[in-house]
Amino acid sequence: MEGQGLGLDLPTFIGQLVNFLILLAVLTIFGFKPIRKILDERANRIKESMELAEATKKEYEHAQAEVQKRIQEAQKQGEALLTEARSIGERLKEEAKAGARREAQAIIEKAQADLKRDQDKMIDHLRREFAGIAILAAEKVIHETLDKQKHLRIIEETIRESALGKKVN
Repeated sequence: MEGQGLGLDLPTFIGQLVNFLILLAVLTIFGFKPIRKILDERANRIKESMELAEATKKEYEHAQAEVQKRIQEAQKQGEALLTEARSIGERLKEEAKAGARREAQAIIEKAQADLKRDQDKMIDHLRREFAGIAILAAEKVIHETLDKQKHLRIIEETIRESALGKKVN
């Protein structure tokens, strides 16, 4: 009865203790195990998600590195194409200049040939006029008419021998 002084009744205490143990067993069987199972599954899903996120991150970094590598390759190819285009442009420009020079040279040579031909015609014309004048002068001097062919031959020989003929040729 000393236990009554403390307000403890032994049969009530034992009943409450048995109820508590039954409740604990029921909660353990039906509550804690399913809750633990749910928490473990959730922990596994979180772990899998973290692993998947890590794998995705690594895959992203790998893809980013690959993209960067391809960008650099494309830049190198672009620079190579630009360099090649510039060299082709320079070559075409030089070829065009050379073609223009050849055309200019051909025009100059044709003009020189035309000038030479015109000069030769003028010289021939002047020789004939000079021969005609010389014949007239000779006729007046000697008062007799010479054979024109013979006279032309004499004049041409004289012109060839003279300094005038040497300068013209």
